[in-house]
This record gives sequence, structure tokens and C-alpha cells, in this order.
Amino acid sequence: MGFLDKAKQAAEQAASKAKEGVADVQTKRSLGQAYNELGEEAYQLIESGAITHPQLEAHAEKIRALKAAEGEPAMASAAAGASTSKSTEPPASNQPPAMPS
Repeated sequence: MGFLDKAKQAAEQAASKAKEGVADVQTKRSLGQAYNELGEEAYQLIESGAITHPQLEAHAEKIRALKAAEGEPAMASAAAGASTSKSTEPPASNQPPAMPS
């Protein structure tokens, strides 16, 4: 029975490691989503003029260019930002979510 006990123990350890891996992936996904939401909110604040910073402007310009290429108008004023309805779902993308470094 020693072999069966060892096999059972190995299976339990494998299941435990798999559960830890799933938890890690879920945590990383949640973190990526939180960064995405923060970025969207920061972009809206930049476009409305509520915040400014040279390091943020390069990122905002990249988003403006991508939106223009997509055919979506960039937000022109705070009024435009106020009229935009907030969605809890991130926009559809063909790219995987960015992972923090």
C-alpha cells in the first residue's frame, strides 16, 4: 500500500499547486483589469483637462492616434467626457491585456 499512498499524496500536491496557479492567474487578471480601468479614467481626466503631466501626455497622444485610426472621435472637452456613459466592461480588443512589469 506504500505505492498507493505515495500516488495519492502526489495527486493531492498536484491539485494543490494547480489551485494556487489558478489563484495567481486570477489575481494577475484582476490587477491587469484594475490598471486598465485606472488608465481609462486617467485618459478621461486628461482629455477633460482635470489632470496634466508630461509623462501622461505621450500615452494620451497614442490613444488619440489609435482612436482616430479606428474612426472614434477623441474627447474634445469636459462636457464630452461627462456625456460619455461609463461601462464596467473594458473595450473589446484583439490583444491580450497588458501585464504590469
